[in-house]
Amino acid sequence: SIKIIGEETDNFAQGYFVYDSKKAGAVTVSHLRFGPRPIRSTYLISQASFIACHQFPFVEKYDMLSAAAPGATFLLNVPFDTSEAWDKLPREVQKQIIDRKLKFYAINAYEVAKKTGMGGRINTIMQTCFFALSGVLPRDEAIAKIKETIKKTYGRKGDDVVKMNYHAVDQAVANMHEIPVPAQPTSKTTMPPTVSDKAPEFVRTVTATIMAGRGDDLPVSAMPADGTWPTATTQWEKRNIALEIPEWDPAVCIQCGKCSIACPHAAIRAKLYDPALLAKAPKTFKSVDAKGKEFEGHKWTIQIAPEDCTGCGVCVHACPAKNKTEPSRKAINMTFQPPLREQERENYEFFLSIPDYDRSKLKLTTIKGSQLCRPLFEYSGACAGCGETPYVKLLSQLFGDRAVIGNATGCSSIYGGNLPTTPYTVNADGRGPAWNNSLFEDAAEFSFGFRLTLDKQAEFARELLKELSGTIGDNLVTALLNADQSTEAGIAEQRARAAELKGKLAGSKDARAAQLASLADVLVRKSVWALGGDGWAYDIGYGGLDHVLASGRNLNVLVLDTQVYSNTGGQCSKATPIGAVAKFAAGGKPIAKKDLGMIAMSYGNIYVAQVAMGSSDAQTVRAFIEAESYDGPSLLIAYSHCIAHGIDMTTGFDQQKAAVASGAWPLYRFDPRLAEQGKNPLQLDSKEPSISFTDYAYQETRFKMLTKANPEAAKALAEQAQKNVVSKWHLIRQMAEIRYGDAPSAAK
Repeated sequence: SIKIIGEETDNFAQGYFVYDSKKAGAVTVSHLRFGPRPIRSTYLISQASFIACHQFPFVEKYDMLSAAAPGATFLLNVPFDTSEAWDKLPREVQKQIIDRKLKFYAINAYEVAKKTGMGGRINTIMQTCFFALSGVLPRDEAIAKIKETIKKTYGRKGDDVVKMNYHAVDQAVANMHEIPVPAQPTSKTTMPPTVSDKAPEFVRTVTATIMAGRGDDLPVSAMPADGTWPTATTQWEKRNIALEIPEWDPAVCIQCGKCSIACPHAAIRAKLYDPALLAKAPKTFKSVDAKGKEFEGHKWTIQIAPEDCTGCGVCVHACPAKNKTEPSRKAINMTFQPPLREQERENYEFFLSIPDYDRSKLKLTTIKGSQLCRPLFEYSGACAGCGETPYVKLLSQLFGDRAVIGNATGCSSIYGGNLPTTPYTVNADGRGPAWNNSLFEDAAEFSFGFRLTLDKQAEFARELLKELSGTIGDNLVTALLNADQSTEAGIAEQRARAAELKGKLAGSKDARAAQLASLADVLVRKSVWALGGDGWAYDIGYGGLDHVLASGRNLNVLVLDTQVYSNTGGQCSKATPIGAVAKFAAGGKPIAKKDLGMIAMSYGNIYVAQVAMGSSDAQTVRAFIEAESYDGPSLLIAYSHCIAHGIDMTTGFDQQKAAVASGAWPLYRFDPRLAEQGKNPLQLDSKEPSISFTDYAYQETRFKMLTKANPEAAKALAEQAQKNVVSKWHLIRQMAEIRYGDAPSAAK
């Protein structure tokens, strides 16, 4: 809007934008001024003549009408019939509209978008309504200029896309209605509190104030003196941004856990529990008998968090179970959220109160077993359908209660450490990931520091154990020093020993006892991770990463490979494939993707795996567990689909599967422990390519757009990409077929 007015008319324009760093359901407040004279205002608008709210849930969260001038116009997008708009407003909002004599308009932009083929994109529709109501330009002139802009912006995507946008513009005004405003408020609902009264005091007083957009009102004295912020706080946001959420059908469910592992936001979860717990369940809470002999006598529930779900639909797409009588339906199906919101909120609260299944009794190497572990990374601000977060969530499920994570700057640090809320959380025992972020370029070195520190602390603790064995007791000291912590049961036993140790040391006047008590927890095996994207691992942080991997120390590295600098806007990295269009590679990347896995394998003592959850979730889980159990450096390279690829994020797993099927992303695991057994350490987990490179690539805008902009270059790059795929596939297959253990006899 500001671009159209500023560039296409004689008016001057000014815009200030206040926004958060959420990538799904983000809040952006645009303060726009227009006029015939230069605008030199250096402050935000406090008396607006026009206010538009594009997301109805924001009405329940933010006091947006406090900035409305008397007689101003208020435009609201509603996810229901506009005739219901007034009655759905909180009483406080109705009173503001009446007291300020506002003109109130409503439109169901989602319905217009759906009918005009725009999917969930409402920007063009709301922009048209703005011009129709604001009076900044005559309506006909404004619509003509909007269509000119559409042609310029979307012309390269084809005439069909342009026509859809034109149709949406024409339908916008026809579906916008002025809402009669009565003399008195009539609503029976009131503004809900920003966070639940069950939240901790700091969250209620400080975090909630920032969440409500009033952070500037907080005094300095309210800030944490040492700069630390509590974790486990995204659970209080309840952003309520999904129009549709998945609904579970117990009769169809095969209890595989695929919906849960695919969910980018930990908003759909599975639990096994004692049937006796259902005595206190809400009436609408669903359950079914658990499948499998090992779970006999238990109940199984798949539960959705209705106010934390982003509505991406990934879980439904991943669900393999179909209704035999109605093949179009699955074990979970997307359903309009508003009618389900209250009951599913109650159901989810009850679900969370059910104790987690004993993880020491689970087969964590299976999808089902891993998904019965509580996620300790939940409700992040990542994009709906994000390809990165399922891996981070899986890491938190398998190792989160003892994980120490150093995060590179990028998408994963933005949704991982977003002020004022944090998605990393704790289990019922108060244990969860210890997380920190230093810089873009030093995540490997930063995490390496964690490893060195923990190792030194453990060494000191073992020395003190031996020195104080007379006080502690030889049996406990021996058990602590020789504990087998290769299993969940072994780790639980070591935790119990550490607690016993603290008890024995309590009250001792020996200074060494106090030191040992403070170090007792480091005797429990920690899982240290360096986490980041390809921009870090392949480019700016590669030198440090190589140094750390070559150290031989027990550090795990997870590379969330989106093949582009996602957080900064889609710039080309060394992980970008040949032929892909990205910023700084507008003509298509001319050279092949850097093979980070092959480089790491050349050392021989690094565990290396290349995974794609959408192609093989089972191989992904195995790789995570093997990497973490390896007493040495490990590198996991995870295919992470991204909005920068130009795909439907709901079907991102399909693209992962296609990448593997084409041979562009072979799945493998390189385990040095196998070489010690005389076996080939390289295990190839994917089959020979069954589709061409272009069958995969041309399903993505980043590749396909070059066929229109420069067909000859696109063809040449695609042919080279296919040659690269074939040669690399032959190479890795030959490596995997090498026989180990048959060393040639020494020359005589």
